[in-house]
Amino acid sequence: MNRRQLLTALGGLGLTGASVAALRGDLPGTGGDDSGLPMRLETLDARGSEAGETAIPVPETPTVIDLFATWCAPCKEQMNELSTVYEEYGDSVAFVSVTNERIGGTLSADDIRAWWRRHHGEWTVALDPDSDLMAALGAGGIPYLVVTDAAGTIRWQDAGLTRAPDLRTELDAVLAET
Repeated sequence: MNRRQLLTALGGLGLTGASVAALRGDLPGTGGDDSGLPMRLETLDARGSEAGETAIPVPETPTVIDLFATWCAPCKEQMNELSTVYEEYGDSVAFVSVTNERIGGTLSADDIRAWWRRHHGEWTVALDPDSDLMAALGAGGIPYLVVTDAAGTIRWQDAGLTRAPDLRTELDAVLAET
């Protein structure tokens, strides 16, 4: 089969370049490259979160990583979906939301805390002002969700708004393997 036939066949199957990379294990954090995970990020004192640092992904725990920003309209809707799923999974899954916004100037830590409270955040919220995590994950925008297994391997990634049923499906698959 020549290259054109292969690409046509893959396209017919709905496989994009990212899908092929995932199958080969070339996505960041899937063992196919040096993604920079795990990494440590500063955390904010907010509801459900303590000031300090956290490892991402959380060691020995399936982890939902949510990339967001307070100015992002779809991120507000994403928080509703995450809140629903968070309540259902309790301590069996760690949730970490990460903003790449810089504190200072027009945005303060209090602004992020207030946004977090308004949008029902109840888990760890971290700061990544240099977008290191976003780069490590290959995220091109926000909202962006990632699910890792307990070993820290990325099992699923989704750009844009993710609905609670889709996230549940991915979490259940990861938890079934533990």
